[in-house]
Amino acid sequence: MNAPENPKTFKVIGTRPVRPDGVDKVTGKAVYGPDFTTAGMIHGAILRSPHAHARIISIDTSKAEALPGVKAVVTSADFPGQESKVVAAGETSSNLQHIASTCMAQGKVLYIGHAVAAVAATTKAIAEAAAKLIVVDYEVLPHVIEVEEALADGAPILHEGMITKGIEPAPTKPSNASASFTLHDGDVDAALAASAVTATGKYRTAPVHQGYIEPHACVASWNADGQGQLWISSQGHFDLRNQTAAVLHMPIGDLRTYPLEIGGGFGGKTGIYLEPVAMLLSKKSGRPVRLTMSREEVFAGSGPAPGVVADIIIGASEDGTLTALKLEFWNQSGAYPGSTIHPGVMTALGAYRLPAFWARGWDVLSNFAGTKAYRAPGAPQIAFVVESCLDDLALKLGMDPIDLRLKNAVVPGDPGPVRLPHGKIGYVECLEAAKAHPHWSAPLGPNQGRGVAGAFWGNYGGQSTASVALASDGSVQVTTGSPDIGGSRASMAIMAAETLQVPYESVRVTIADTASIGYSMVTGGSRVTFATGKAVVVAAREVLATLVSRAASLMGVTEDQIVWRDGAAHGPGEQVLTIAAIAGKAGQFSGPISAEAAVNPLDYLPAFAVHICDTEVDAETGQVAVVRYTAVQDVGTAIHLDYVEGQLQGGAAQGIGWALNEAYLFDGQGRIENPGFLDYRMPVASDLPMIDTVLVEVPNPAHPYGVKGVGEAPIVPPLAAVANAVRDATGKRFTQLPLTPDRVYAGLKASA
Repeated sequence: MNAPENPKTFKVIGTRPVRPDGVDKVTGKAVYGPDFTTAGMIHGAILRSPHAHARIISIDTSKAEALPGVKAVVTSADFPGQESKVVAAGETSSNLQHIASTCMAQGKVLYIGHAVAAVAATTKAIAEAAAKLIVVDYEVLPHVIEVEEALADGAPILHEGMITKGIEPAPTKPSNASASFTLHDGDVDAALAASAVTATGKYRTAPVHQGYIEPHACVASWNADGQGQLWISSQGHFDLRNQTAAVLHMPIGDLRTYPLEIGGGFGGKTGIYLEPVAMLLSKKSGRPVRLTMSREEVFAGSGPAPGVVADIIIGASEDGTLTALKLEFWNQSGAYPGSTIHPGVMTALGAYRLPAFWARGWDVLSNFAGTKAYRAPGAPQIAFVVESCLDDLALKLGMDPIDLRLKNAVVPGDPGPVRLPHGKIGYVECLEAAKAHPHWSAPLGPNQGRGVAGAFWGNYGGQSTASVALASDGSVQVTTGSPDIGGSRASMAIMAAETLQVPYESVRVTIADTASIGYSMVTGGSRVTFATGKAVVVAAREVLATLVSRAASLMGVTEDQIVWRDGAAHGPGEQVLTIAAIAGKAGQFSGPISAEAAVNPLDYLPAFAVHICDTEVDAETGQVAVVRYTAVQDVGTAIHLDYVEGQLQGGAAQGIGWALNEAYLFDGQGRIENPGFLDYRMPVASDLPMIDTVLVEVPNPAHPYGVKGVGEAPIVPPLAAVANAVRDATGKRFTQLPLTPDRVYAGLKASA
């Protein structure tokens, strides 16, 4: 089921125009990071640690430097020292020391795959051969991977002297718990004790990778005058410029960053890994340098989403009214602090009315690459915990699981996680649409089960800049600083066309480099169509005001006598001036028609979703197949229907993979055993049914066209929806993901 082609009075919004970047991408003409070349470019390679935890005693690069064709070698000694300083890093913030250490190990390696040294040479083969000639003397240290061993007494400490933040009084003993975050309200223990029914469980998920097809890559050039250029595929070339400049102690204005096409990111391309290394290699060699990760390097050396261990108990009265929720979870966060405990806590508390609650998250470090954002970072794992527990509660109460959620779902005006009232949200509408959908009442086949799960995701606004300019023939140029990872070129063109009342085909959208437009933060947080879209609309409205003013002058009337309709000014006496006619007379006025807008909107609204999943479980093998799937979401206003539906389907597909197959597998040395797509089992088309979508439109009144972010909420419910369907099919609650055949088979045999 889809929204009508034009659900409101819009002419362009809510349609399905051809994507502006589609032809180049399907014909192979689009330029991605690993494709980019420039004059005089040489190639880099990185030597990475074979140990999960070790102190670097010495590095001997002499043999590598002597190899013919080698132009530069870089180690941590070439990096400027870093003060302990928190800086913006993508959607969150991070300590500058940790950002620098992620790019090149500083004194210690913290995971297998940690960069130790880098080489630039005339060919990739020579660079790789030279990297193998570098001799590193290590003092191998004990390592930890799982949360429990990282927190155990006597565990090796990754960062000496680290004291847990967020606990009062502050601990005096260093540990691998970098931070804790708690939200609470009411007497939760008393409320649970008084509850008629409770459900509880201990849940576990594994670290999973975003699985983008394009590996990390960049080309760097450090000029003789001290200025530099970076060509990168990223989710935010402004922020990657800022991070790189900070690590290298460069003035931000000396580094110009060019955005290339991005072959997937999902939150994993909001930070730096290669960029400062490539810049230093370029500085030493005097040549542009390209660095590209292999697939194995991507898995070992870039951040997955954290695994989670969680304990939960939820209480309810006899009629199904929730009374209390108590949750504690520990993020398996990798080598550096900063995992997503805050949004995890918010996710647990965002969707339902809770008279009393206590929710605490812990950021726990261990010896694999520091975790990064992955599409609604921190939320899918906690929704798996909460929504699975709610399903068990519904079973104990003998209630329909959607009815239980409807009874307790937040509505506009209800307090959100931090007790501020929710705005115009549509969770109830999503639940009602799910219950009314034919999927919910369809008969099930043998060995099949049906599960449902809801979701809250907070969304974001943030800083964005956009410009709108007219050519002399009236065609429209929109320029933004937001990389297009989910169709933002099309959505920007649609909103500009709607505002100016011109055909979509007359609008072109460009993503500018950092010297050509004002700052825009990363493409993440489901923010771009909302925030950058606002900037586009503000700039387009200014252009429209100029058009009306000039039309009035040309017609010899006042501006209030002008009506703008269908891309033309209509004045008294049937006078009409098209946008082209007005733009073509710019020389008679103060010049070309253009406007730039910079915004920082904070009036975003959260997204809510409900997913229904049918699974079929083979009791003889433990194999779980998803046989039917429906995704329902409050999307505000759907700007481009195909893209919005694609977001829902893509998030569901990724979440299904997370639920059934995907996990980092470590051996006893801390090495990832499945660092490639052959063994890291992401879903392909043959693994999935057609994913139906239902777009519930509850517009955000703070946006000119009612936009709410839609890109992240779709990955939040699938883990629980799949697990609940397996519970329905088998009668057994599985609390650990992924639901691999061996795990399901063993669980079924144990409960037989």
